[in-house]
Amino acid sequence: MDASHRNHRNPAFVGDDGRSTASTMDISASNTAAPRDNIDDLESSKLPEERATWGKGVEFLMSCIAMSVGLGNVWRFPFTALDNGGGAFLIPYLIVLFLIGKPIYYLEMVIGQFSSRGSVKVFDLCPAMKGVGIGQVISISMVTTYYVAIMGITLRYLFESFRSPLPWSECRPEWQSHCVASSLGNTSLLASPVDMERLAEQKPVASAELYFLKEVLHETPNIEDGIGLPNWELVIGLFVAWACVFLIIRRGVKSSGKASYFLAIFPYVIMGVLLVRAVTLPGSLDGIYYFIKPQWGKILDPKVWYAAVTQCFYSLSVCFGNIIMYSSFNKFGHNVHRDASIVTALDTMTSLLAGFTIFGILGHLAHEIGTDDIGSVVKGGAGLAFISYPDAIAKFKQLPQIFSVLFFLMLFVLGIGSNIAMTSCSVTAIRDRFPNFKQWQCSLLIAVVSFVIGLMYITPGGQYMLTLVDFFGASMIALVLGIAELYTLGWIYGTDRLCKDIEFMLGRKVGLYWRLCWSIITPLIMTVILIYFYATYEPLTYNNIVYPNWAYGIGWTITAFGILQLPIWMIVAIIRDPGQSLGQKIRGAFTPKKNWGPTDPLLREQYNKEIENDLTPKRGKGIWAAIKQNIFG
Repeated sequence: MDASHRNHRNPAFVGDDGRSTASTMDISASNTAAPRDNIDDLESSKLPEERATWGKGVEFLMSCIAMSVGLGNVWRFPFTALDNGGGAFLIPYLIVLFLIGKPIYYLEMVIGQFSSRGSVKVFDLCPAMKGVGIGQVISISMVTTYYVAIMGITLRYLFESFRSPLPWSECRPEWQSHCVASSLGNTSLLASPVDMERLAEQKPVASAELYFLKEVLHETPNIEDGIGLPNWELVIGLFVAWACVFLIIRRGVKSSGKASYFLAIFPYVIMGVLLVRAVTLPGSLDGIYYFIKPQWGKILDPKVWYAAVTQCFYSLSVCFGNIIMYSSFNKFGHNVHRDASIVTALDTMTSLLAGFTIFGILGHLAHEIGTDDIGSVVKGGAGLAFISYPDAIAKFKQLPQIFSVLFFLMLFVLGIGSNIAMTSCSVTAIRDRFPNFKQWQCSLLIAVVSFVIGLMYITPGGQYMLTLVDFFGASMIALVLGIAELYTLGWIYGTDRLCKDIEFMLGRKVGLYWRLCWSIITPLIMTVILIYFYATYEPLTYNNIVYPNWAYGIGWTITAFGILQLPIWMIVAIIRDPGQSLGQKIRGAFTPKKNWGPTDPLLREQYNKEIENDLTPKRGKGIWAAIKQNIFG
C-alpha cells in the first residue's frame, strides 16, 4: 500500500495497541455495533448475535499459552528428543521452529484476527478451499474425543495419589511371578528363592507398569475379538473432565478468557516445584545429562528432521484451526506479532523445562534400581506419564503422595487448557454457520457426543483405538490439509495481499523473512515432509502388535473422510458460483467473497478501496513478474 493511503488512515485510527480511533465517528463504537459473524448469510431470518471479543488482550495471550503448552511438551518432547539425538535434536528443532512453527503461528493469528471468522468461515477468502477448514474441524473433533479420555485416566491417577502407599508401588498377589515393586529397588524384588528363580526365567516388570495395564486399562492382548466394555472408574473421570471443559466454554471467550490465567500460569508453578525437587535427588544430574547429551551422528538423519517437524507441528497446534479461531475474537488492531513471538518461544522453553524435570526424576529412578542405562527406564508417550514417572515417584522416600498429586494435577490442567481450544474450535465453526445456535447449547451438544465417543478409549482395547485415531484422524489429515492451507494463503490468496492486509490492520510493514517463509520455505518443507511420510510409510502397530484388517479399514476411512472434504467442497463452490461459463465459475470459486475483509463496515469499505488500488497495477503482468510480486511485493 502506498504511503498516501496509510497516512490518510493512520491519523484517524491510531490507538493503544497499534490500532486507531476515529475522531468524528469512533471506530471502537462501530466495532461494538456493526461486526457480525454472518453478515452475508441470507439463509437466516434473524441477524446473528454480535461477535464476542476477549475481555482483555492478555486473555488471548494466556489462552494461546494454555492451548499450545500441553501434554506434547511434558511427555512427547522429552521422549522424542531422547530418541532422536538428545541435545543434537535441539538444532533441527529450533531451525524447524524458526522456519515452520513461528511463520504458521503468526499467519493463522493474522488471518483470524483480520477477518473475525472461525477456522471454516475464514475460507471466504477462497470459497473453493473451504474443505480445508471443514476437514480441520473434523480432525480436531476426533483429537478432542481421545484427548479428554487421557484426562479421565489422569484423574484416576490423581485420585489414587492420595492413598498411602501409592497403589502402583506394590505388587499384587496375581502379579507375583514377574512383578518388581516400584517402591523397592531391584534388590528387593521378591523374598522367596522360588520367586527369584522365576524372575531369572522371565523379564521382571515394574508394578507401576502392571498397575497401568491391568488395573487401570484392563488392557487386552489384541482386539481381534473387539475392544470390550468401558471401565466404570474411567467413565467417571471422563465425565468429570468433560464437565470441566463445558463449564469453562459455556459462555465462550467471556468465561474461557477468565479461566486462561489459571490454566496458563498454574502448570508453571507446579513444574517449578517439581524441577527443584528433581535436581536435589541422587542421580538426577545423570538423567538430565543423558537427556541433553548430543548424539551428533543423528543430526543428518532424515528421521530426526521429520520428528522435529511433527513435534513442532503438534506442540504449537498449528494447522488445526485453533489459532485462527482464538484470534478471530481479537480486536482488529491487536498486536498478534508480539503474541506469536511470545507463545512460540515460551513453548520451546517449556519443552526444555519439562525435559529437565522428567529426566531428572528418571535419573533418580535409574539410580535407585542400580542401572547406568537411563534409557532402559524410559517409556514413550502415555507410558512416560503413567508408568515411568509414577514408578519414579513411588521410590521417593519422603511424601511421594504430594509429588504424585502435583504431577497429575499439572497434567490435568495442561490437558484441559489444550482441550478448551480444541472444543471451542468446533463450537465456533458450528456457530459461524448457525449463528442463532446458542453458545451453551452448542457446547453441551459437543460435550455429550464427544463423551459418548470417548467411551471407546477407556475400554480394554481403548489404547489400540486411541493410537489408531491419532494416526489416521490427526497426523495424516492435519499434514495434508495443513499444506493445502499454506498454498491457499501463500499463492491463491497471495502472500503479497496477505502482507497488505497486515499493513492495513497493524500499520506495520512485513519483513522479507515472513514473505519467504509464507510463499516458499514453509510450504516447500511441509511438502517434502509429506512425501517422506508416505515414502517411509509402514502399517501402524500398537506395542508391535499388528491391527486386524477391519481396524485398518476404519483408519483409512477416517483419513479419507477428512481429506476428501477438500475436493468435495471445491466442486460445491464451483457449482454454486454465479458465473455463466465453467471458466468464470472456477475463477469465481477461487476469488474472495465480496464481503471478505474486516467485519466492521467502515473498515471494510476503506479496505476494499485500498486493496483495489493496490491490486489493479498487477493485472496484465507476465507470470514471472506476478510470482516476483507475490514473493517480494
